Amino acid sequence: MKPTETFSPEPADLQRELKTLTARNAKLAQLLTASKKKLQELNAQIDALAEPASTYGIFLKSSGFGNDAEVFANGRQMRLKVSPNMDRSQLSPGSLVRLGDGSLVVEACGYPDTGNIATLTERIGTQRALVADHNGEERLVHLAAPIAAVARAGDTLLVEPRAGMALERVPKTEISSLSLEEVPDITYSDIGGLDNQIEQIHDAVELPFAHPELYAAYELSPPKGVLLYGPPGCGKTLIAKAVANSLATRVGDGSPSWFLNVKGPELLNKFVGETERRIRLIFERARELASAGRPVIIFFDEMESIFRTRGSGVSSDMETTVVPQLLTEMDGVEGLRNVIIIGATNREELIDPALLRPGRLDVKIRVERPDRAGSRDIFTRYLTSSIPLATPAEELIDAAVEKLFTPRPYVELDLADGTRQVLHYSDFVSGAMIANVVDRAKKLAIKDQIAGVSDAGVSIRHIEEAIEMEQSESEDLPNTANPDEWSRISGRQGQMVIAARVLR
Repeated sequence: MKPTETFSPEPADLQRELKTLTARNAKLAQLLTASKKKLQELNAQIDALAEPASTYGIFLKSSGFGNDAEVFANGRQMRLKVSPNMDRSQLSPGSLVRLGDGSLVVEACGYPDTGNIATLTERIGTQRALVADHNGEERLVHLAAPIAAVARAGDTLLVEPRAGMALERVPKTEISSLSLEEVPDITYSDIGGLDNQIEQIHDAVELPFAHPELYAAYELSPPKGVLLYGPPGCGKTLIAKAVANSLATRVGDGSPSWFLNVKGPELLNKFVGETERRIRLIFERARELASAGRPVIIFFDEMESIFRTRGSGVSSDMETTVVPQLLTEMDGVEGLRNVIIIGATNREELIDPALLRPGRLDVKIRVERPDRAGSRDIFTRYLTSSIPLATPAEELIDAAVEKLFTPRPYVELDLADGTRQVLHYSDFVSGAMIANVVDRAKKLAIKDQIAGVSDAGVSIRHIEEAIEMEQSESEDLPNTANPDEWSRISGRQGQMVIAARVLR
């Protein structure tokens, strides 16, 4: 190269240098954009720190004036502006809202999840309800949008008393804690040995619903209540459930009837007036369900534990106020249209006589212990071809009935008239006992099959062993000499037991 010549870069070199500079410039632009965005975020955070604290309130309703809203905040009801940037469809009665600068509604924040608890006692129209707190103080409140269509008498509600708003339906309601609300799946075909009692209760309860036009033509009112009485374990509860099921399938358009199975011991409360208030809630719920024209059955099991004779001195004479409350509900001016009361007891002599007069529990049906024929009928419900049987069902049932009614003395009773009576195990047969005998036999068959002792299926030996086990362990036969206990379970009317000796 001559000294006078100058260096001239190649085009390819220039292209590479240009690409390098372009890439570096793009990277610098990205860094500049990211830095600018970060600076904006920091400025926004600084501005937010300078803003006043947000206030929260409860949206009550739109005011009807432009973009205004009625909001409860700071302990008072106010009419506030709603931000134009906010979707008003997010606002519904009872929702929590955030208030920005100048008390402007700027955000919907769901629904409050804390507050006071109250019980809904009565609905007023579609948007309001009467509620009572634990002290019994009543208050009229509005129902928040999520519960306006579903809240009902007896529900436990989350309430903001100052805003006058019920916000949430607490899942465990007071009525559901006291009663089982269901449509039973028990039918008359599931009950054995009680054909006469089923016919009586069908005539008393179902005919008025199945043929209301005939009752109207004869100017005859259906009974308000039925009392099922007799020894324990003999099917009183099953009959009540079968009635509810039968009414659901026989009456109207096929929509269900309802069965309120009241848990008696949980109904009782040591606080003055609480038990009476709970009875009112149960009947209020029954009337609500029955308002659609469907039958509702209120079933009181162990009725003597709740409605004893007034003045008997039991339970600190609480029955002097509880019994009148039930009478008021049965005879009240509102009436009990489509509501049937069924009571069950094995100590009918303890129930207040006022409940048993005509116009109240005026139909009384005694549920007896099953005899041989009744026991055979009950066994046919459990020993069927649908389960493994080593012996034909008919032979099993014959052997079971024979074993069950074989004379075997259990207790000797001294009666008030001076006579003495020996009761055998067969005098204490019940439907519940027979069901338990079959269950025991099935378990014995399963154990033998597992051990390879015998082929599959329930045999006569299993049935007989199960009966012996049941008779020796039955909970229905207390190992006691208490005369009151034997009066309760013996099922014999008009014979007071003054002494009892268990025979071994």
